[in-house]
Amino acid sequence: MPRTERLRALTHIESLPSWLAGRVAARGRDLVAGAIAAEGLKLPQHAALAAVAEHGPVAQADLVRRLGFDPKDVVLLVNHLEAAGLAIRAPDPDDRRKNAVTVTPAGLETLRRCAALTERANTELLAPLSAEEGRQLMELLRRVHEA
Repeated sequence: MPRTERLRALTHIESLPSWLAGRVAARGRDLVAGAIAAEGLKLPQHAALAAVAEHGPVAQADLVRRLGFDPKDVVLLVNHLEAAGLAIRAPDPDDRRKNAVTVTPAGLETLRRCAALTERANTELLAPLSAEEGRQLMELLRRVHEA
């Protein structure tokens, strides 16, 4: 294949909205991951803690369904959250065969700090845009996501 065709092929790939959206998403994930690392959390741990805070007490099986994570991974996530004092696991009062996970006060404080950190990370992500452009981008992303 002549060199110019290879260069055009790469240029074509890099011009695709799917490629650009993926690159922006990767940068956003990196910024947020770096920000919440200050709280000792990784992205899946943050998501699990947020789900527990919003929907808890929640059975681990329900947490698996809500997050779409592998059940073994959720066990490890909850183990980490519990060891860090951010969540507790206890028998579910409605079904003693299951464990229910509840956020602790320390977990709520961690989530509050993470919210501020992730806001700053997203502000950095959108820094090249004006405030109006940032609002427009968010609206467009919502529309594409909901389609």
